Amino acid sequence: MHVHLDVLGGIAGDMFVAAMLDAWPDLAETVQENLRLAGLQDDVEAVVRSHNDGVLTGSRFDVTKMGSVQEAARSHASHHAHGHAHEHDDHDERHGQHHHEHVRDEHHGHHNHTHWRDLRAMLEGSRLDEAVKRAAIAIFHELALAEAAVHGRHVDDVAFHEVGNWDSIADIVAAATLIEAVGEASWSVGSLPLGRGWVKTDHGRLPVPAPATTLLLRGFTFHDDGRPGERITPTGAAILRYLSPSSGIGSSPHVLDRTGIGFGTRRFPGMSNMLRVQAFTNEAAVQERIGVIQFEIDDQTGEEMAVALDHIRAAEGVIDVIQSPVFGKKGRMMASVQVLTRPDAIEAIGALCFRQTTTLGLRSRTEARTILPRQAVTTSDGMRVKIADRPGGPTAKAEMDDLQALRQSHKARSELRRCAEAEALEKSHDHH
Repeated sequence: MHVHLDVLGGIAGDMFVAAMLDAWPDLAETVQENLRLAGLQDDVEAVVRSHNDGVLTGSRFDVTKMGSVQEAARSHASHHAHGHAHEHDDHDERHGQHHHEHVRDEHHGHHNHTHWRDLRAMLEGSRLDEAVKRAAIAIFHELALAEAAVHGRHVDDVAFHEVGNWDSIADIVAAATLIEAVGEASWSVGSLPLGRGWVKTDHGRLPVPAPATTLLLRGFTFHDDGRPGERITPTGAAILRYLSPSSGIGSSPHVLDRTGIGFGTRRFPGMSNMLRVQAFTNEAAVQERIGVIQFEIDDQTGEEMAVALDHIRAAEGVIDVIQSPVFGKKGRMMASVQVLTRPDAIEAIGALCFRQTTTLGLRSRTEARTILPRQAVTTSDGMRVKIADRPGGPTAKAEMDDLQALRQSHKARSELRRCAEAEALEKSHDHH
C-alpha cells in the first residue's frame, strides 16, 4: 500500500483524520474505541460527518464533549474560538484550519498547560495498543522537540497549551490509529502551501508558518498559492514529520485503490479547503525474491537428463525446472538448465543438482520476481480454470489436462474452453 497526501487547502490533525476516515470509513469505530483506551473521558465523542463545501463532498472530523448541555455548548463555543469556524475577513489574525496549539481561549482568558512529560506518561500508561501508543507518542514528541527549540527549553519542560486539551489529544491518537491501521504503507506528499500573514498566540503575533511548523517541515517542498492565513498547523506538521513521506509516488505503476477528502473549517474563495488522500496498491503484481540456479551439460544422455531433472523438479523448494538446447565450445550441442527455487533452498537444491547430473559447476543468485495473484476455479462441468488478476482486469485459462481427455475435435475443445473460462470469470466476479 502507498498513501499519497495532496495538501491542497492545508493540513491539520482533524483534516488528516477526516481524509483517512473518508477513505477508510470502516475504521471509525476503531478510532472511537482508541480514544477511550487513551484515557479520554467517556463523554468525549468523535464523529465523522459528511461535508459538502458547495463544490466537493468529503468528511469532517469533529470531537465533542457530551456532558451537560451547558458544558457541550461551552465546549463547542470554545472549540470554535480556537479556529474551527474562521470564515471571517481577519485572516491574518485568525487561524485558518484547526485549533492552533497556542491560540488564546477568549472565553476563559487562560490556558490549561500540560507539560510534555505528563502527557507522555499518560499515554504510556494508557491501554492503547503498543503500536498506536508508540505512534501517538512519536507524533507528540516531534511537536515537543520543535517547541523546545523555538522557546529555548528542555523538551520535557515544554508546556503545551491547546495541544494538551482533550480535542487535540483526540486528533493525534486518531491519526496514530489510522496510520497503524493501514499497515506497512509507504507515504508521499506533494508540495505544501506556504500561507501568509500572522497568527495570534500566547507568545504574541507569530508569522505564518509558525516557527514550530517551520522547524518541523525542514526539507519539505513549499509553494505560495497566494492564499492568506495559516495553512499547516503544528499538529499537521508533526504528523508529516512522523510519516517522513517521499515527494512523489515514484515511477513504477500503481493501482488506485481508494481516495478520501478531509475538509478544514476555513473557506477559501474559489478553492476547496481540503486535504486529499489517495491510496494505491500493487495487488495486481506481487514482488518476491526467488533463487536461480543455472548450469550446462554436454556429457549426459537425453534419457539420463530427463530422469535427473524429474528428480530435481520433485524436490522440496523447487518452483520450476527448464532446459534448452545451446551450442558450446567446438560447436557441441549442450543442455542449458535453469532451476527456480525458494531463496532459502538454493544450497540444498544446488547439492541435489550435483548428485543428479554430471555438471561440474553451478551459478546461483537471488533476484526479484513479479507475479500476478491467481486463484483456481472449478466450473459446473468439473473443469479447472486459473484466474489471474491483471491490472487491466482478470483473465482466465482452462487447464489443458482437463481438456485433453476429450476426444472430440479441436473446435469442440475450443468451445468448451471458452465456456469454462467465461463461467469461471463470472464466478470470480461474484465472489469479489
